[in-house]
Amino acid sequence: MAQSTDPIEKLRLQCLAKGSAGIKGLGRTFRIMDDDGSRTLDFKEFLKGLHEYGVNMDKEEALKIFSLIDKDGGGTIDFDEFLQALRPPMSSARKQVIAEAFRKLDRTGDGVVTIEDLQSVYNATHHPKYKTGQWTQEQVFRAFLDSFDSPYEKDGKVTLEEFTNYYSGVSASIDSDSYFLEMMRNAWKL
Repeated sequence: MAQSTDPIEKLRLQCLAKGSAGIKGLGRTFRIMDDDGSRTLDFKEFLKGLHEYGVNMDKEEALKIFSLIDKDGGGTIDFDEFLQALRPPMSSARKQVIAEAFRKLDRTGDGVVTIEDLQSVYNATHHPKYKTGQWTQEQVFRAFLDSFDSPYEKDGKVTLEEFTNYYSGVSASIDSDSYFLEMMRNAWKL
């Protein structure tokens, strides 16, 4: 991490050091950092959240990151600006296989995956909590969707952007394009 001079890359690396869900975890923390409920962070909230998430950086470096993410200069950053800046770059092959998996789930082709879409591609009756009677099929589907959904909008609907955000964290932990592509094809039976 000390070798990177790009402050956003340093933050990204510290998040990814927490595992493939590190960026998503910081995204969840973003919601907690949002003290006033505005769905944006000012610099004070941002700095507090970084500290609480265990990110090791000084105030000047955090201000650099904040300024780079706050592209419009409004003094706040929103959730989407934040995640887009932290998302590691992915090859076009990775983006294509993620989009292919999303299209497989999006049975209606409307650009949003819902419980109705999942019912034809995912068998909830094999889920352990369904088998034990703890959850209904709808609860299984909802938990599945929530794993991809934005931390701010757990609305039971997953967009391609939310799906891509999820897989950007997974992608960052896999060096080889061929391995990532194989993993996606096997997981989604593409």
